[in-house]
Formats: sequence, C-alpha cells, structure tokens
Amino acid sequence: MSLPNPEVLYARLKEQIKHAYPNRNEIGLIGIHRGGAWIAERLHADLKFALPCGFLDSALYRDDFSERGIKDDLIPPEVPFNVHNRQILIVDDVLYTGRTTRAIVNHLFDYGRPASIELAVLLDRGGRQLPIDAQFIGKHHQLAENQSFVLSRDDQGVFKLELKEQSE
Repeated sequence: MSLPNPEVLYARLKEQIKHAYPNRNEIGLIGIHRGGAWIAERLHADLKFALPCGFLDSALYRDDFSERGIKDDLIPPEVPFNVHNRQILIVDDVLYTGRTTRAIVNHLFDYGRPASIELAVLLDRGGRQLPIDAQFIGKHHQLAENQSFVLSRDDQGVFKLELKEQSE
C-alpha cells in the first residue's frame, strides 16, 4: 500500500485552517501529544497564531484508562491562555475511534468553558466509535482494524509516516 505524503497532507490542512481563520488573534490552538503537538507547533509558526500554543495528553482522561494504564512518558499539560469563552482548535495526527478527542475535550473543560471547539487532523482513518468528526482534514484514508498510522518527524521537523500492523 502506498502511504500518503504527510508533508502534502500538512500543506492541505494548513490551507484549510488559513482560510477558515483569517484573523487568528483569538484562536486557542491545542496540540494532542505527540503527533498532534508537532503539527500544532508547525501550524502555530506557519500561520502566526497570536496566542501561545497549548498541549494536552489524553492518557488520564481516556475511558479505557484501566486497560491502557499510565504511560511512562506522560506529558504535563500546558495551556498558556485563558480557555473560557475562547474558540479552540484541537490538532491531532490521526482520527480513528474518537476516544482521544473526547478525552481531550474533557481535559480542556478543566481549564474553562470554551465558546467553541473544532478539530483538525492530518489523517481520518475512519472507524469511529463516538460521534466525533474533524472540521479540517488532510486526507481520509481507510485502514484495516489491525493497521495504524505512525507519524514521526526528523531533526529538521519534516514529517514521516509509517504503517504499523498488529498481529492478531
């Protein structure tokens, strides 16, 4: 299977967001650790969002926490702006079941009540278990249940995409 070029997907995502938010002075940008945080950092720099970029980890807010346990690399939250009554754009690398997004929305409400929340993802792989959809998408790309996309970046910040297969 030929994988999409993540740099091309990023460029598409960036253009969608650029046109949707011509005035980015009041938008709060939140990246989901890991891949979403990398994308949010680049969007923040490339589109010159006025507010600092925030970052959240979904681990402690997931509904499957008891099965997944605590990760060794849990990232402390960083929300360097007032969330209350602000338009928030959550950024993630891959949208699958919707559970990570739901967890991040729950976590975000610990910081206040946003005016609105939208979601931007590099890839939407289908397979939703919750009624969550992204407003900004680099590409829809269906995968089998035992497959997943893995986003990484090199030392220059260039995105790389791999396909991981779990054995049954």
